[in-house]
Parts: sequence; C-alpha cells; structure tokens
Amino acid sequence: MLLRLSGSLRGTLGARRRQPADEWTPGQNGSEAEHLFLRAMALYRMGDGRAAINLLRQATAIAPSFADAIEAEGEVLDMSGDTAAALARYEEARRLRQKGRPGAPDRHFVLRQIGSHTSEIVAYTRVLKSLKKFALPNLARGNAYLADRQPELALADYERTLKLHPGSLDALALKAEALSALGKYAAAIEDLDKVIAANPKSPDALNARGIAHMALGHVDQANTDWRRQLELLDGRPAASAYVALRLADYEVALPHLETMVRNDKRDSYWAFYLRTAQIRLGRAPTTTQAAIGDEWVTSLLALQAGSLSKEEVIVRADSAGRRAEALFQLGVMAHAGDRSAARAYWQEVVDLGQAALVEHAAARNELARSPS
Repeated sequence: MLLRLSGSLRGTLGARRRQPADEWTPGQNGSEAEHLFLRAMALYRMGDGRAAINLLRQATAIAPSFADAIEAEGEVLDMSGDTAAALARYEEARRLRQKGRPGAPDRHFVLRQIGSHTSEIVAYTRVLKSLKKFALPNLARGNAYLADRQPELALADYERTLKLHPGSLDALALKAEALSALGKYAAAIEDLDKVIAANPKSPDALNARGIAHMALGHVDQANTDWRRQLELLDGRPAASAYVALRLADYEVALPHLETMVRNDKRDSYWAFYLRTAQIRLGRAPTTTQAAIGDEWVTSLLALQAGSLSKEEVIVRADSAGRRAEALFQLGVMAHAGDRSAARAYWQEVVDLGQAALVEHAAARNELARSPS
C-alpha cells in the first residue's frame, strides 16, 4: 500500500542496500549533499530538469558514494531522453550499492541496511501528510531513519506509532533499538523485557537485549540472551557465526564461519573471522586473501600474517569501529604469549564503547574469562 501511495520508491527497506558504512550517511557527514539532493528533487518535480541535474552533480561531488543522488540523476536523464547517460548513472548507483557490507547478520533487518535512505524518508514523509493518523507509515519512516543511523528521529516516529497502535511489538522492539543507539541502554532493556515476555522466541529482541546488557557490563545476562538466540537460529550459519563470536565461543563459531567462507566469497570478513577463531583456538590459520578493493580487511589479514605492524594497522583504522576491530585482533594475537597485553588490548576495545560491534561483546567475554 505504501509503495503505491508514495509513487516514488524504487524499492523497499527490505531490499538490501549495500554501501560502505564509513563513506557517507545523511545526518552525520553528508547533510549538505542531502540538502542538495532534496532541492534537486523539488526542482525536478517543478519541471526544471537541468537545474536538478546541476544540484545532483554538486551533491555527488561532495559525497561520491551517494547512490540515491546518482540514481536520481539517471532518472532525470532518462526522462529527458538521454538513455545512454542514464544507463551509466544507473550502473554507477548499482555498483556503489553492491560495494561494502550489510550490517551484522544476527541483528534486526532494519539494522542490516547500509547507506542512504533519503528517498525512502522523503516518500514516507509525503505519505504522512495525508495518513498521519495511521501507524504503518510512521513505523516505515522510523525504520528508514534508523537504517540511516538517525536514531533520535527514528525514536520520535516509533513513539508516534505506539500512540496510534499501543500493542505493536515490532514498534516497541524498534523503539528499543533506537534507544540503544542513543546510549539509553537501561530504557532499551525495559522495553525489550516487555517484547520478550510477549514473544520469547524473538531472536532479534534477544540479540538487542544482549547488546544493551553487554553495554552496561551485564555479561551473564547478555550471554544468556545470545545462547537462547543461537538455539532459535537453528544453525543458520551467518547469524549463528556472529552470535558465537559475540560470546567469544570460537568452537561454536568455527563451523559456521567455514560454511560462510565457502558460501560468500565476496565478504572478506568471513575469512578474517575464520582466521581469528583459528588463531584464538591455537590452530593453524587458513591461507586466504581479501576480496579485491577491500583495503581494510586486507590490512587486518596482513596484521594476522605478520606483514603489517601494530602501528601501521592503528594508523589505517580511520573510525572507532575499525580501531576496535584492530585492537581486538591485537589481543587475539597476543593472548598465547602475553595474556596481560591481550587483556590491555581488549580493555581498550571495551573503553571505545562501540556496544553493537561483535568485538565489543567478545572483548568483554574474553576479559570476564581471562585471569588478571
């Protein structure tokens, strides 16, 4: 229904949008590009295609990975009859969306979406002008905001959804995800307790509550939720591998990681995490290499192989998430010979506060098990 009403969506949030998380996200480092995109779309609706193209090109000059703007330029070119140029822009948008990784496979589908969701937000906002008293478009726009890493705006939409439909467990669970993203972990746990009491077989809610508990240092509570999630996943390899890694249970993670290395050649993290599990278990790591173009995982694999130094990998870790990944790996590599050094690295991971990362949970579990 929403797709028909909006008239402008080319896909749904359920369709995977792949784009590197560290390159551009509206509401963080891409607000100027986003504003140019919105102005361009307004001008195009008014019939000024030339001005729209100019603004869209300005937007992509600022944010080269802004796939929505590139696709929109293709649409304007298409409508003006320049089919060859339009196809080139469509292909570029497709290439960008296939580059990078979706979110962690053990998390809610909304949080597996990566990249810009400006088009969806605009479309649902139009729908809400005439259907503001309906819960569904509020929920859908909240999902787009949450996928776009704008949890404050998502939270407002989820709260409106719950006023209109107080019994919605989906809205309550997603509200908790937004609260957790804002660092309000205790409030998130309170909502997730209600969701899980009503639906104890929700793997997404168990995962979210585990992350919130672990953020607060409630290691046993988090692990109880993740063990239950593992049971409910019934061996699905991608999600099960991530949950087992959060638990720092490398024996459980190993077969799932081996399956994913065979099944998904495109995502180099599977090979990296497989080697991490093997090293942590004291086994000979599998010889592997990163997918072409994946420079960060290439750096991590080189660190594991001993061909990249600690100092070099830390310099290349250009975000808090990547720094956490590098520090956790340094702890894994140090553990066999110097447990004190390993603990110091893992404590640094915890101190970074990236609670949703696999490495954050694994580091807390390693610290809880390893003697001082």
